[in-house]
Amino acid sequence: MEMQTVQPEVIVERQGAIGRLRLNRPRALNSLNLAMIRAIDAALTEFERDPAIAAVLVTGEGDRGLCAGGDIRMIYESGRERPEEGAQFWREEFLVNSRIAAYGKPYVAIMDGIVMGGGVGISSHGSHCVVTEKTRFAMPETGIGYFTDVGATWLLPRAPGEFGTYLGLTGRDVSAAAAIYARLADSFVPSEKIDELIASLVGLPSSASAEDVSAAIRAVSGEAPASALLEHVGLIDRCFAFDTVEEILSALEGDGSDFARETLALLKTRSAISLKLTLSLLRAGRESATLNDCLEREYAGCVAMLSNPDFYEGVRAAVIDKDRNPKWSVGLDEVTPQMLARFGSYDGAPLFAGR
Repeated sequence: MEMQTVQPEVIVERQGAIGRLRLNRPRALNSLNLAMIRAIDAALTEFERDPAIAAVLVTGEGDRGLCAGGDIRMIYESGRERPEEGAQFWREEFLVNSRIAAYGKPYVAIMDGIVMGGGVGISSHGSHCVVTEKTRFAMPETGIGYFTDVGATWLLPRAPGEFGTYLGLTGRDVSAAAAIYARLADSFVPSEKIDELIASLVGLPSSASAEDVSAAIRAVSGEAPASALLEHVGLIDRCFAFDTVEEILSALEGDGSDFARETLALLKTRSAISLKLTLSLLRAGRESATLNDCLEREYAGCVAMLSNPDFYEGVRAAVIDKDRNPKWSVGLDEVTPQMLARFGSYDGAPLFAGR
């Protein structure tokens, strides 16, 4: 009987002058666990030190997506009794997000298929972010009683107008054109040309520069299919410009268009605590000087989230029982400043102490 070889959850390879990271949990949509985060971090160290490696390429195995996020089921199952496990996962994940943003070599992420949550953290912070016609991009956290993290409170406020606010609060998934508009990706390559792109990158010399990588991408890139969502950016900029969730909802109610009504209905399905926390973090991110400031703030929120009943209820409804019918603990008018304040600090060591 032939023995089957068990492949690692992150396949680390050298192909020509490219260091490849292939996320390899396709049955779980390549969702990240702590072992994968550590494997990515170790590989980044290895590739950065190797003069024969010109760039890093990140892809997802299977045909459904790059990465659907972090292993939220693990955090759900361990959070109440062993909160240190979830906290450690987020700590190491956020450090890797920061590392990708500051990486010393070109970092290419092919964001084909589903890219959500933690998948955004290992792609949109990279120097070269490629989307395809199959891309479904989202930060869906408000729908599971959580909040926008992985440094997205730095990324989303830097989208044009209030488009990032819209993405963070609604959690809506968007296509390639909208991801590029939001500056969360920078190039569109048809999925049928991805293999050609990879071959071109692999063929680069070890002396290849970031511009050489960009040229390889440009050679197969094109214009992303139009996004109907982008027809509504004027309304989004008007209605999401406020600093309270209540004012945003009121603006949507007053607009009266079908899109405004649909957006309002969607927001009313989200956790009130998540909406208010996410909006406050997005506004703080807009004023922040660095990504690391935002990650530090997000980490404090994560640690406190482990005692938030809405988080467990949201994950139950979306991931465990899959009834899509969460019963949130409070409504918007019941969220107090004291509730939100507890997400703003934690007793542990800072993420970036001494960095």
